[in-house]
Amino acid sequence: MNKTTKILLAGVALCAMSVDALAGSELLPGISTGIPLGVPLPEGLYVISIPTYGSRTGNGNHIDIFAAAPAWFIWSTPWTIAGGRVLFDAVSPYADVKVRSGPHFSGFLNPIVGAQLKWDLGGGFFGGFHAGVYFPTKNEMNALGLAHDYASFQGIGTLSYFKDGWNLTSTLVYGTGKSGVDGGPDWFNIDLTATKKIDKFEIGAVAFGSTDLSAPTPTYAKQSQFAVGGLVGYDFGRFNVQFKLTTDLTETNYGTKDTRAWANITIPLWNPAPAPKPVVAKY
Repeated sequence: MNKTTKILLAGVALCAMSVDALAGSELLPGISTGIPLGVPLPEGLYVISIPTYGSRTGNGNHIDIFAAAPAWFIWSTPWTIAGGRVLFDAVSPYADVKVRSGPHFSGFLNPIVGAQLKWDLGGGFFGGFHAGVYFPTKNEMNALGLAHDYASFQGIGTLSYFKDGWNLTSTLVYGTGKSGVDGGPDWFNIDLTATKKIDKFEIGAVAFGSTDLSAPTPTYAKQSQFAVGGLVGYDFGRFNVQFKLTTDLTETNYGTKDTRAWANITIPLWNPAPAPKPVVAKY
């Protein structure tokens, strides 16, 4: 075996060890922080764009990860069930992974289509449930465990206090995996938000955690993490922007701690025209 081949194989092995830690939760932990997910949106069509960039550095490895929900479409319908607003949503996430002094991977991840049911519980409290299905996808991201060639299920329960400028939201997410070398673990995420809006500005704290609930293979090392950070935002009227910066406080089997910058950009695309006021004749 010549020297060039040895160097190439060593690089591939290092990459495999480094990016193996990217497997785990199919939904990027922390992605819903800042969003009052329990609140039913007014009837209409919305798009939320969530780009994020972060690095995992340590133990001689450095991995840069860009991920995005480029266009998370949400349709808040005029329909209700048991007093809860019915919503439908869909998104195709994208990721770009670069191992320093190593290979570069990019591609779309598993697209998801879901349905939501949200209630106004009174007193500023809102809550609801999501259910969604990830569809199989096959590209170079499968090798990293970021995309999967199988379908899976995701369920979400969320509760928000959204009143007097406060956004206190807790979101719990469960996802299914698949056994086997080409599979992934069952997983659980929690996203937490505590912010206050003052006029058009918003400031506060966010936190999130994730953990694997199962192991797809006997040698798989279950991963977990917990991160905290801050949020600042501004309401431009036609659209709302939030910026977040988070860092891991603790991690297990990721090998390195993650520091990440985020943005939430929410844009209403369409809302129905208000009903015309009745004409009142005056004599």
